[in-house]
Amino acid sequence: MNQETLKKYAAVLTGVGISVQPGDCVSVHCDTESLALAREIVRSCWKAGALDVITDIRDKEMGLAFYEEAGDQALEYFPTFRADYLEERLKAKYHQIHVSSPSLDLMAHISQDRLQTAQKAQLKATEHLDHYMDAGDIKWTVAACPSERWAREVFPQLDPDEAMRRLWEVLLQICRIDADDPVAAWQAHDRSLKGREEWLDRHDFEYLHYKGPGTDLVCYLAEGHKWIGGSSTTPDGITYMANIPTEELFTTPHAFKVDGEVRSTMPLSVMGKIVEGFGLTFKEGKVVDYYAQKNGEVIQSLLDVDEGARRLGEAAIVADSSPVSKSGLLFKSTLFDENASCHFALGNAYAEAVRGGEKMTEEERKALGSNKSMIHIDFMVGGPELSITGYKKDGSAHPVLLNGEWAF
Repeated sequence: MNQETLKKYAAVLTGVGISVQPGDCVSVHCDTESLALAREIVRSCWKAGALDVITDIRDKEMGLAFYEEAGDQALEYFPTFRADYLEERLKAKYHQIHVSSPSLDLMAHISQDRLQTAQKAQLKATEHLDHYMDAGDIKWTVAACPSERWAREVFPQLDPDEAMRRLWEVLLQICRIDADDPVAAWQAHDRSLKGREEWLDRHDFEYLHYKGPGTDLVCYLAEGHKWIGGSSTTPDGITYMANIPTEELFTTPHAFKVDGEVRSTMPLSVMGKIVEGFGLTFKEGKVVDYYAQKNGEVIQSLLDVDEGARRLGEAAIVADSSPVSKSGLLFKSTLFDENASCHFALGNAYAEAVRGGEKMTEEERKALGSNKSMIHIDFMVGGPELSITGYKKDGSAHPVLLNGEWAF
């Protein structure tokens, strides 16, 4: 990709994504496949007046070597100093930019036990850091960068060079980077999402009924739930965009009041594996059964992480006509596929999706129905045949989504 396009993308991630302010400290997280873009991100941060910019660069092959070769003791080991470093960085309010290419099924041959052991060790060692992010004053954004491996997966019929060119073209369009003024394009998109956010908040639904092929689910919402669409705002009034792209409106489901069945409509890329053809059954908020056509053991390992892993932490609505969906592509990347489809997340709920949640304790949020877990795994359930009806406490019903499209 040419340098000017990389600069334009980086400017959106720093200007719209985390809205770098003079004096901000920033940590940039990337993989080796995203280095060219990460270099421009770092440069853009300095140009915006950052006080400090640090980088964390990961290599997928080195990560794979760990899972292939490490002994059992190493899999269970996460040194205290690493968690201490992460905590000091959060205390100093280092805002975060994460950019990488999807891992896809890189770990397909690794046993699920090894993957679960290592990732659970890291989650346990860093779980106490969640409250720093819950406070809402650390800006963060997540974005993707095309790689040859990802391009081959999305466009298997094209030669490698053409596949990369095409993936960049689609990504730039979906992320509004190809607009004459990307910042203005994002501001207009944010206003549109905020309009729907206001409508949903005003109706203050008690529960949502999801109906579609393989899906018949009643999902109550947490007391004091708040819908979030587009930008978030820090306590001192600075807006940022946590995901680029983003097309969703999300809120907090009640962790103990979800009943019925839901079928995933897209593959799930998690733990370096692809899970396909799966569905979940909920009773009183808890997953009590599941099925999967491929890599079902991944679902089981996720559910076994902790008690909260079997309950929902997010309910998100996305119109089937979103730019990601209209591309007609399956990206096998949660960041992109979740913005093509309505989705839920197993596990942890976001503090900001409860009114005043940033200032509440974990126990106070749980009392309202908010879930707590070490994981947060999005899975897609939307499509052109999904409809959602919202029910208010007075019993009145209001269509929210009809055949995959907004009903208001």
